[in-house]
Amino acid sequence: MNKSIFLFIFLFVTSLGLNAAPVDVNSADAQELADSLSGIGPKIAAAIVEYRKQHGPFQSIDDLLNVKGVGSKTLERNQQDIILRTKHQPQK
Repeated sequence: MNKSIFLFIFLFVTSLGLNAAPVDVNSADAQELADSLSGIGPKIAAAIVEYRKQHGPFQSIDDLLNVKGVGSKTLERNQQDIILRTKHQPQK
């Protein structure tokens, strides 16, 4: 029984730091953003999509700081998981 509890706790704790694959903030919908980025829930993800619709594609990761609810710590935490593509850049 103790081994089962330990295993459960271990798996739970190690999964907290795992995110989905990197996400292209210039094409992802709100659900994809919320699922892929740490600290980004449905409300902020929707704000990212709305900002992109109003202002066009993000040109740099730092442009996300213009979205209400996205701060420097959130951006820093997700930097490795954010991709910026435009329609003219092929997917690798």
